Amino acid sequence: MRTPALALSLQQPDARHRALLARHRVARWLRAALDTAAELTVRIVDEAEGRRLNREYRAKDYATNVLTFDYAHEPVVVADLVLCAPVVEREAGELGLAVADHYAHLLVHGALHAQGWDHERAADAQRMERREREILRALGLHDPYPAR
Repeated sequence: MRTPALALSLQQPDARHRALLARHRVARWLRAALDTAAELTVRIVDEAEGRRLNREYRAKDYATNVLTFDYAHEPVVVADLVLCAPVVEREAGELGLAVADHYAHLLVHGALHAQGWDHERAADAQRMERREREILRALGLHDPYPAR
């Protein structure tokens, strides 16, 4: 199976998670989720910036774990993935996961959104969750959606 080409810009102004988000790890997680070549920017932000972006672009006044800004799906996927470090860290603790594993899941989730996947309708959510499980299993990581 051919690995899709990936042009990656990784922006980490906060050094707290830099070791967890080594470029080679982030690229591996993203490539696992890509079906086509991509130009992705991954930006790690603090709570204030995460909240501002979520408020401006989704009209939700709180910081969320990952925001995907997709600009093109073909011939190359072009998107920005913005992850809020404090939210990722808090959720990982609540879920009993290593912070790096939660980042992996959220990067896969964001990369799927960048390719047009969605979870607004129940059938689409099931399809997307199934794909996330497959990708994370192939990476040797946790099931992000244990039996509910």
